[in-house]
Amino acid sequence: MNTSTLDEMDLKILRCLQDDAKMTTREIAAKVNLSTTPVFERIRRLENEGYIKKYTAVLDPDKMGRGLMVFCSVKLKQMNRDIAKDFVSVIRNIPEVSACYNVAGEFDYILTIYAPDMKYYNDFIINVLGTVESIGSILSTFVMKEIKQGYGIYV
Repeated sequence: MNTSTLDEMDLKILRCLQDDAKMTTREIAAKVNLSTTPVFERIRRLENEGYIKKYTAVLDPDKMGRGLMVFCSVKLKQMNRDIAKDFVSVIRNIPEVSACYNVAGEFDYILTIYAPDMKYYNDFIINVLGTVESIGSILSTFVMKEIKQGYGIYV
């Protein structure tokens, strides 16, 4: 799918939803100068066509006791289809890993991990990631200050 099938009104609606997914159809309609029924129908079509994957709540890591954010770069000992599939299966079941990206370059994957503190993260590396046989090396990058975090896509 690409944005060639989206018109300017679809893009305005998507911008509204990315800013605040809790906006009502009525509120969105007022912002985009359209009545509620066409806005409702457009949103439903955008959902059905897969432009809108899901709606979610963004939690505050500090308030949740997970204020230490770490980008954990992982290099596997060896890379092939079966090893990658097994690694991904394991990572999907680790709750501390909030995101996992397969990347090109020196490392194979980048994980985003939220931890309460450095001791917890150290234990996590040793007792959780350290038990994953396929991992060859790990590089941890600790976030000192969040400057910008976006959840949307520029449209």
